[in-house]
Amino acid sequence: MKSILQQIIAQTKKQEKAEAAAQQQEINNPQTQDSRRDFLKKTALGGIALGGFMSASIEDTLAQTTSKVKRASNPSQLKITDMRYALTNVMGGTAIIRIDTNQGIYGLGEVRDAADVRYALFLKSRILGDNPCNVEMIFKKIRQFGGQSRAAGGVCAVEMALWDLCGKAYNVPAWQLLGGRYRDKIRLYADTPEAGSVEEQTKLINYRVNDQGYTWLKMDVSIGELKGKPGTLVNSKFWEDSRGNLAQWGDQANPMSYANAVHPFTQIQITEKGLEELSNIVDHTRKLIGYDIPLSTDHYGHFDLNNGIRLGKALDKYRLAWFEDVVSWEYTNQWKTITDALETPTTTGEDIYLLKYFKPLIDIHAVDIIHPDLASSGGLLETKRIADYAEENGIAMAMHQAGTPVSFMACVHCAAATQNFLSLEHHSVDIPWWESLVKTTDGRQLITKGYANVPLSAPGLGIELNEDVIRQHLHPRDKSFFAPTKEWDERRSVDRIFS
Repeated sequence: MKSILQQIIAQTKKQEKAEAAAQQQEINNPQTQDSRRDFLKKTALGGIALGGFMSASIEDTLAQTTSKVKRASNPSQLKITDMRYALTNVMGGTAIIRIDTNQGIYGLGEVRDAADVRYALFLKSRILGDNPCNVEMIFKKIRQFGGQSRAAGGVCAVEMALWDLCGKAYNVPAWQLLGGRYRDKIRLYADTPEAGSVEEQTKLINYRVNDQGYTWLKMDVSIGELKGKPGTLVNSKFWEDSRGNLAQWGDQANPMSYANAVHPFTQIQITEKGLEELSNIVDHTRKLIGYDIPLSTDHYGHFDLNNGIRLGKALDKYRLAWFEDVVSWEYTNQWKTITDALETPTTTGEDIYLLKYFKPLIDIHAVDIIHPDLASSGGLLETKRIADYAEENGIAMAMHQAGTPVSFMACVHCAAATQNFLSLEHHSVDIPWWESLVKTTDGRQLITKGYANVPLSAPGLGIELNEDVIRQHLHPRDKSFFAPTKEWDERRSVDRIFS
């Protein structure tokens, strides 16, 4: 009888071992669908078979009886197996990337608004097989492939996704991995785009303040508002785009156009009449919202630091929260001149990549506030480092953001972990489906009365994609939706930058 029982036990153990090996192989296979992989993991961990009870040691039995205790993964054994993307219709085409692993968990990142998703796909071959929890190591490996502004979009997207993965692996929010939080909710500023009339601008502002409850606003004070108003500008004709507008982004349809020149090289000047017209626009807004609400300004147009100072002095009396991107960020000495000349705080930074390039501005207090876009500045950890360096020098940080809820939540976690934080931009207040692109994993609202709610316990970024809604709002030029990207698997170069 004992011999038969021993044979049954031995056969059961052999069968269980074979089944476990097959199950693990399927879990590790990146082609396994997420739903199937999750099912296999649960069946591997849950329940104790009769044979297991009969044959296992006390340690094995205890391990199995605690198998239903919540745990996210086995972080030390995590490996990156895939990267895919979906191109949303936010900001003219903003890509969300998904980095998959051998354990069925994945991380979400975002390539900065309207940047090419190939900035991220190019990095796939560099990170396949890596443990995503080694965030800093991977970042240092790929950061050489980022550049200023949207050229940084791929590196930053990967970095976001790695923190999302790492948080899920260890079952903690991303802010916890950055050192903890200073706040439970994040103050937002609602960007208010240019309007065709005072009435339309009034409508936009009323919606933000009275309907949505925002407590901080930003508006454009552009020389484009002076179109068709004679005597307001000097030398503006040659810098118009193809539609006759003084667009800050130049005439992208004509690479030979003067309109593509950097601001200091245009010699556009604002007359006293022009200054009065622009002051009236700000005056109207101030009368509408009062002085309890901070009001920031942006997107002034193509003119040099002298006219920037003249405009700044004309608007000083309105106690603006800041004067943003008057000249391009790399003109450190010009920024110092502007900042010293004005009472209104100055800020720049949405196009700066890495702390290294923020340091010159911070070291000489060339601006009063730094304004990184996490999707360009280097991701969560690098942006926190930028903020901490600014804090040591008595400079505050606001954050630019004009993408999907993925980069928005990455910013929320970084802002929560940063002491000198002021306010985070929300650029999509007027898009009714924007918030529904994702669903929170802890049931909280994304935004409540002008504040983003920090996930207090939800792991990673604290969101999952609402795939049905995203499918409805894919960009027309690419409807692929997380299709395989095997053409980016092969690495074809030696990347080390030292001999």
